Amino acid sequence: MTAHIVAAPTTATAPATAPATAPATAPATAPATAPATAPATAPATAPATAPATAPATAPATAPATAPATAPATAPATAPATAPATAPATAPATAPATAPATAPATAPATAPATAPATAPATGTGTAAPAPGAAVPAPAAVAGAGLRGAWLPLSAAFTDAVADLTDRQDLTVQCAPGLGQGAPGCFMPALATIELDGTHLRHRPETCDPTRPADRYRYPVLWGVLVHEAAHATHTRWTPPTTLTGAPAAAIDAALALEESRIEAAQIRRRPADRPWLRAAASSLVLADFFSPTGTSSPATPPGATPTSASGTPATGSGSPSGKAPAGAGVGAAAGMSTPGAAMTPWNAGYAAALLLARTDAGILTSAETAKLREVIVEVLGESRLSALSALWHIAHTTCDTDGEAMLDLGRRWCRIIGTRPDQPVPVPPPGTPGASGDPSPLVKAIGETLIAVHNASDTPATAPGTAADPATPTDRREERRQEKQARDQAQRAARRVFAPSTTPTTRRGPTTITGTRPPQPAEQAAARRLARQLRAAAHRDRVTTRTTSATPPGRLSMRGALAADAQRAAGTTPTAQPFTQTIRRHVPTPPLRIGIACDVSGSMNAFAGPVASAAWIIARAAGHVPDAVSASVIFGARVRALTRPGHTPAQVPEFAATDPCEDFTTALDALDAALELTRPGAARLLVIVSDGKFKDPHPTLGQQRLDRLTTAGCAVLWLAPDRHATVLNGAHRLTLTDPAQTADTIGAAATHALRNA
Repeated sequence: MTAHIVAAPTTATAPATAPATAPATAPATAPATAPATAPATAPATAPATAPATAPATAPATAPATAPATAPATAPATAPATAPATAPATAPATAPATAPATAPATAPATAPATAPATAPATGTGTAAPAPGAAVPAPAAVAGAGLRGAWLPLSAAFTDAVADLTDRQDLTVQCAPGLGQGAPGCFMPALATIELDGTHLRHRPETCDPTRPADRYRYPVLWGVLVHEAAHATHTRWTPPTTLTGAPAAAIDAALALEESRIEAAQIRRRPADRPWLRAAASSLVLADFFSPTGTSSPATPPGATPTSASGTPATGSGSPSGKAPAGAGVGAAAGMSTPGAAMTPWNAGYAAALLLARTDAGILTSAETAKLREVIVEVLGESRLSALSALWHIAHTTCDTDGEAMLDLGRRWCRIIGTRPDQPVPVPPPGTPGASGDPSPLVKAIGETLIAVHNASDTPATAPGTAADPATPTDRREERRQEKQARDQAQRAARRVFAPSTTPTTRRGPTTITGTRPPQPAEQAAARRLARQLRAAAHRDRVTTRTTSATPPGRLSMRGALAADAQRAAGTTPTAQPFTQTIRRHVPTPPLRIGIACDVSGSMNAFAGPVASAAWIIARAAGHVPDAVSASVIFGARVRALTRPGHTPAQVPEFAATDPCEDFTTALDALDAALELTRPGAARLLVIVSDGKFKDPHPTLGQQRLDRLTTAGCAVLWLAPDRHATVLNGAHRLTLTDPAQTADTIGAAATHALRNA
């Protein structure tokens, strides 16, 4: 066995005639520079594999009468500071594999006749030298999945397919996973790791495949949604640097990536916004003022976690897996700093993570107002405006355009005043927050955290705090408000969809100008969409196998023999030889589609395509079991184009010339007529508008959309151009060609039904 060299020589018990600095291959009476294989009479500071009469610091291959600086393989009578494989008569400071007659300061593997300062194991395993750096063991992916964490990880894996539309992802959840972050995504392994310490429940009691169960651990589910956004929309890999620490431009690009992928996620899945808020309020924001300990040698401060294959892992929280400058400096120095220093870099870092999330629709401007004031004090309005332009560009950048993101990172550094190719600058002494004192930046972030946490649309609590129990008064108030909203929606639906024998829809400023026969292309599109909806609604039969000790079921002879053997042995039979297979049909989920079209003057180009799309959707829904659609136009009044449960024979036509828009009444009418806020069906609301509403419709309309998205209704907003205003919670889709309206709505309806 080869032992480690320990530089701690002891007193020799045999004379030495001359020093030796290298091993010797033959007897020497002078300095030896080569290892000796025969007895040596010099001191030894390295392990010996046989008795030695003098300390040796290097291996000896022949007798020597002078000290040796390498391990000796021959007897020695002097102390050894490294493990020996043969008896020694001198003290040893490392494990020995043979008896020793001198004190030992490390475990010995054989009996010792002298005092020992470390326990003797008798195994022959050498211990590392005191004070030596020991590399951290490499984490094995999935090594912590034991017991109930394994089925929980399988349940997360099933659930993540709906979040990403990918079938190749694997989720592993257990305490200690996540590469040091609450969660991380490793592209090379197609694996998402979650730190199970944030579950705060027994894993066997959790079932993330049930939507209602996710409210018990909203923080961890929010982290999974965040990592799912990375898995879907981060299709580029940041480059590595020669020094190992990421350059400032890479850090800036990764900070911009955080809000970019979340903006893309809620455009694709608006219902994920509350979960992303939960992760931001409890984990991402807290990263700014959580104490940072001494960094591990295996992961230097600022290093990005990597997967087993060396691919950078995208973690939640700080984009590069590190705290802002100021906190990272303290960590490197072995001190704890609770806040970020008031430097331009840290102010820009906070803006990239928080203010950019505001423009992405995750947070609100009211929640980050105080933080913006503090950032303006550090950067100024002009620099903050320039940074804001960069993250708006990032939000429209393609998922695969990594070079564009890195270019934005370099431009970010030039605006801040930092060299893009160098690591993040160290805060100068005297900067507020650099020495550990809470800075105004940290206080503003704390206020933002409290505001997000207290918001009604954040289903989470801050780390270490318990949720405030809802009082009976609060519950009664919530029920009263919900009942009031439902009553208001019912009144709007009765006004809009009420049957009438008089042509009242042709009166007033918002009119249905007439009807026309459907064209052959529209009829073919309706049939094609009906086939797609039926295919999306199809569900395979579910097979369940159960075992029992008695019939019914198929008898297994192996189980029957096992039961007989257990009875013969006098034990209670536990074998279950009968197996029963039950196959049951999964009911087709209902489908509800509502279309609301703006008929103000700016939407005139969409009048014909929307009328055609409304007829195609209503016609296709009539051929799909339990599918209902309705469509309205809203201007100065709200009129019904197609009615729930009615398959129109003619295509209605209308003009878009109204001076204003009654947006809220249109939403209320569709909500009540189609029960868009009631769970149990695939629900889709399509809004065709430029969003240029007059007060109070933007505020009231946002309240309606929040209620719909909270209930799980998908909202698709078809905008005529990139200058359109889209309310928060809706998935924006710009249609430059109005003729694509029907195909776009049909694809969205098929997707909603498939994922129901």
